[in-house]
Amino acid sequence: MKKLLLITIFAITAGVFAQDNTPSTVGQYYTKREVHIKMRDGASLYTAIYTPKDHSKKYPIIMQRTPYSCAPYGPDQFKKSIGPSETMMKEGYIVVYQDVRGRWMSDGLYDNMRAFIPNKKSKMDVDEASDTYDTIDWLVKNADNNNGNVGVWGISYPGFYSTYSLLSNHPALKAVSPQACISDFFFDDFHHNGAYLLSYWKATPLFGIQKAERTTTSWYKFPDLGTKDDYQFFLDAGPLANLDKYYGKEDEFWQQLKDHSSYDDFWQKRGILQHLKDIKPAVMTVGGWFDAEDLYGPLNTYQAIEKTSKNYNTIVMGPWSHGDWARDGAKAVIGNINFGDSISGFFQKNIEANFFRHFLKDNGKGENKLPEAYVFDTGSKDWKTYDVWPPKNAAKESFYLAQDKLTEAASNEVGFQEYISDPKKPVPFTEDINQKGITPRKYMTDDQRFAARRPDVLVYETEILKDNMTLAGDILAQLQVSTSGTDSDWIVKVIDVFPSDEPETAEVAPYLKMSNYHMMVRSEVMRGRFRNSFSKPEPFVANQKTAVNIKLQDVMHTFKKGHKIQIQIQSTWFPLIDLNPQTFVENIFYAKPEDFKKQTQRVYDDSKIIFTVLK
Repeated sequence: MKKLLLITIFAITAGVFAQDNTPSTVGQYYTKREVHIKMRDGASLYTAIYTPKDHSKKYPIIMQRTPYSCAPYGPDQFKKSIGPSETMMKEGYIVVYQDVRGRWMSDGLYDNMRAFIPNKKSKMDVDEASDTYDTIDWLVKNADNNNGNVGVWGISYPGFYSTYSLLSNHPALKAVSPQACISDFFFDDFHHNGAYLLSYWKATPLFGIQKAERTTTSWYKFPDLGTKDDYQFFLDAGPLANLDKYYGKEDEFWQQLKDHSSYDDFWQKRGILQHLKDIKPAVMTVGGWFDAEDLYGPLNTYQAIEKTSKNYNTIVMGPWSHGDWARDGAKAVIGNINFGDSISGFFQKNIEANFFRHFLKDNGKGENKLPEAYVFDTGSKDWKTYDVWPPKNAAKESFYLAQDKLTEAASNEVGFQEYISDPKKPVPFTEDINQKGITPRKYMTDDQRFAARRPDVLVYETEILKDNMTLAGDILAQLQVSTSGTDSDWIVKVIDVFPSDEPETAEVAPYLKMSNYHMMVRSEVMRGRFRNSFSKPEPFVANQKTAVNIKLQDVMHTFKKGHKIQIQIQSTWFPLIDLNPQTFVENIFYAKPEDFKKQTQRVYDDSKIIFTVLK
């Protein structure tokens, strides 16, 4: 049972190949060596080294550092596939996997999003950068038949360690691909603009419990909710404090989440974006437009490096959910939407393999055929390439939220629309009864008709588009709002409304039709207390008109002629995010039942959405 659970974690959370102990082609072409590499402070990290049996040439090293285990363990136990893809496995690389400090077969204590130490003063000042440096240094000196070039890649948490490797400054590190990379836990995964993602609560033990010794079996367990109805479970559970009965103080991460509810020094020093300066290795950041876990990370990692470094820096964004590009699916399907055939295979063969081959095998010499930005248009369903992201020929355009219209013309008279937000009857984030796996996925393209028909969701639409309109870049919602309470969440969703004659597809759920489908293109939440500062929360003045700005992450989406653009605004999104009491309390993790009150929310007609439109 533990082994099955571990496989599920790999497939869902890490986005990497599921592993078992069945024979594979890897053993036919590679030898496996297991070592414990000693770090500068004396801790030893388990490392598995797969080396091509063909010794007629030297090979670059490609490495992944992970908290999710390097299983299967044992020198005669092989993964089904190694490296970023089957293409690269067949091309020949020395493929290295390492359990990071404090996990599985490695020594030391685990620190979730371990803070970077820029100015290390002794060998006891260790972080993921120093561990990466010490590992690379050992590998280039001791791994048989290597050519002296090292690359690092990883998806999700291994993507974070990939980004972190850039801070190691080892001269052998030539190419790095952070994929679905976490960059800051206050904006990725467990928080969005200060709102706690309750939908990730079940994953907390994965990161929060220290192991006692080296182990090849899991030392943590996930909670048994006793039901498959997540919405009802969390609604019945009540305030977040009531969830303490599932996680004790041994779950360090749960305690950290509770005790650091604002963007304080604890979270700030764990962010990595501020350290991405003067980067030397080539970087290819990869993400999915419908990655519910880590969309903020890839986009902001690319931009941070682009602003501060002169290295080769490129970004790839495809029509994927978390880690889909590493899988072998023939079709790229997210929820009810099919984006096309062999998209992941195209990426693996023509983009990813080219990147590593150019910098690790060809030493960066010759023509590099990859563009600066390789992005997939999720409306027209095709790849686009640009010299920079966002494209140079994109411009900002404002659309106003005037009554139920989304229009380029500002309203002469500023009225408002209002709704009652009731924490006892929150707006669901999906029509699905339960969440598959330990983190959400498919809601990113879900049909939003169910929400549009609720009285506590405001809807604004354009007229039917007479021409295609392509959004290519970020979206900023500049809302003018008021609440009868002293705290509130504000959720903005950008939706592509299909025409009534949209053809049916095989992928659509049996209870839905593509006719008038409301496809969510992008969405985001702002916890209102953080509207002016993420580190200094402040209440609303009841019934006072107030500005709330919400940045929605980038999109690349063509709204086709005959479609409509729709905006939905609401104040609950359950149980994707936790319930805001709508009464200001110091820390929502310790809110009491009496703090949760229904409130009247108003959105004024001088609110607007600023799109980045391709010209």
